[in-house]
Amino acid sequence: MCRNKKPYDDDGRSFADMDVDGMPWFARLGAKPERSGSETLTPSERRYALLGIFAAIAVVVLIFGAVFFIVIALMAKP
Repeated sequence: MCRNKKPYDDDGRSFADMDVDGMPWFARLGAKPERSGSETLTPSERRYALLGIFAAIAVVVLIFGAVFFIVIALMAKP
């Protein structure tokens, strides 16, 4: 092995600007994007969104429940 290795010395310079538009950490002096008022949901849209969320949760719970039941059924001694 090479025993005469020089220690790495970092002088802190960078070759490229790492602050890229569109990245989550990109911000110019604390400026936050403004939200327009047209992004609010109507009550019926909110109801359907919640119904979709609950339906997705129900599917996941049913799949995990079925897998759990099958595993327990296969592990049970007859």
